Amino acid sequence: MPQLASPPDPETFYAEVWEIVRQIPRGKIASFGQIAKMLPPPAGVDADTYTEFGALWVSNAVSASPNDVPWQRVVNSKGEISERDGVAARRQRLLLQDEGVAFNPRGRIDLKKYAWNGKLK
Repeated sequence: MPQLASPPDPETFYAEVWEIVRQIPRGKIASFGQIAKMLPPPAGVDADTYTEFGALWVSNAVSASPNDVPWQRVVNSKGEISERDGVAARRQRLLLQDEGVAFNPRGRIDLKKYAWNGKLK
């Protein structure tokens, strides 16, 4: 399976991701993989390839979010802020804490308490 840095049509895929992220309620979080599972594989991408790369593509989309997308509400499957530059990670943590999301001493969010149910409007 080839390494696919981005979906065949990133603009369309990113827009679909952003529309989902905009629906995550304040004080809730979703994982990159959860969002990937909410979207069908892009045209021309088979299911196995999408399973392999979908969460990465969602992560890339979230990183490129426009200002009206609450990107801070998307974390990894462990309930952790994904590594990126220190400023962005600190900002994400502060934004989530301002929304009432708590972190345990290991820097993880309790997924049972804060996970979004994924119900779209």
